[in-house]
Amino acid sequence: MSTVVPDPEAPTAIERRGIRLGDALFKGVALVAAVGVAAVLGLLTYKVFALAWPAIQREGLSFLWTQAWNPNTNVYGALTFIYGTVVTSVIALLIATPLSIAIALFLTEIASKRVAAPIATMVELLAAIPSVVLGLWGILVFGPWVANHLEPFLTQWFGFLPIFSGDPSQAGLLPAALVLTIMIIPITSAICRELFSRVPRDLSDGSLALGSTRWEAIRRVAIPYVAPGISAAVLLGLGRAFGEAIAVNQVIGNGNTISRSLFPPADTLGSRIASSYVGASSVIEAQSLLYLGAILLVISLITNVSAQMIVNRFQKARRLSTG
Repeated sequence: MSTVVPDPEAPTAIERRGIRLGDALFKGVALVAAVGVAAVLGLLTYKVFALAWPAIQREGLSFLWTQAWNPNTNVYGALTFIYGTVVTSVIALLIATPLSIAIALFLTEIASKRVAAPIATMVELLAAIPSVVLGLWGILVFGPWVANHLEPFLTQWFGFLPIFSGDPSQAGLLPAALVLTIMIIPITSAICRELFSRVPRDLSDGSLALGSTRWEAIRRVAIPYVAPGISAAVLLGLGRAFGEAIAVNQVIGNGNTISRSLFPPADTLGSRIASSYVGASSVIEAQSLLYLGAILLVISLITNVSAQMIVNRFQKARRLSTG
């Protein structure tokens, strides 16, 4: 019986058929989409910095630590808005992160499919609520509740802390941070839920078979396995909080001062741009607002780069531990 030895130089079946038209079209569309996204981002960044360049030249880096914002005297600074942006976003992140992880764990590890499906749908529907509607809810319902109940409670029990001192107010850093929390929970929890659903079942079952409780299996197996993704999800939520403008503008109060307390009115980069750019009283003010936009772009870029670095670091450590 003879054995046929394949000729290594003979063309493969794919080579004989040639490149399919569908494959070529798919590759072309994917390439155009990738290049298009990069081009749009580059053009957007260029345009913002080009329009803000006169203010950058005029104000310099001192714009970053100047607190005053007075259109009447053409004195502008970004410190108040950077402070408001960072404080509201960090508070929202600190509250939203454990809640999002808890929601994701409940939906993937604890609840039955019959219970998890409607709850997951309701959580994701929060992301579909327009920012302006959420801001109106903050003005009419949430802000008064914060001023009449939450802030007096915090003052009574934690008033010795500077951040919880002062007179209650329905517009300020605290209401804005809580509204941001509501806005970023759907994004972060949806990503975390997807991550936990992809944890290999063999790992969890093996941990349970060795005597671990369900919580120990989650803490020692599931969470470490998806840690890089959770880090990226958290930073994605932080970027979402940095860029929010409309809802924050409606509940933060548009204050121009920096206070140790979370109760008084304040402002953020996005909120100031949204509220003042159309009605800017001078070209100088408009350029200064664009300078704020450039700062916000840089902050978002740093956030995204940090997320990628964290993910790469976790992946490298995992390869070293498993290799």
